[in-house]
Amino acid sequence: MSGDRNSDTERVGIDDLLERVRAGFDRIGPSEAAAAASDGALLVDIRYAELRERDGLIPGALVVERNELEWRLDPQGSHRAPEAVSHDLQVVVVCNEGYASSLAAASLRQLGLYRATDLIGGFQAWRAAGLPVEV
Repeated sequence: MSGDRNSDTERVGIDDLLERVRAGFDRIGPSEAAAAASDGALLVDIRYAELRERDGLIPGALVVERNELEWRLDPQGSHRAPEAVSHDLQVVVVCNEGYASSLAAASLRQLGLYRATDLIGGFQAWRAAGLPVEV
């Protein structure tokens, strides 16, 4: 026995984890996210306050900081946001650059929000595409 409690478990780096998580759903780009929002999808901005204050907001996006995401979007949860109406809701998670949002979308999918995905490139890609931003 080596004394290493995790000797039987595979060690995965963040790049490998992101690749595995992202293989489980189709991510979408800025124009697709804007079209999805027009069709009723919920854009959820998980960036922290300093980034939102610095860069602005996507009009109509629900702001939920990452540490509250699952509680606010679980349609069966006692702390859910009014927008969290169904497991059928299409949710597009937006972080700053499209990394944390992939992990967040995977977590929402584990809660049964099977249409959850994330925005490739995050808020920065949205803004670079010339899509609306509220300052």
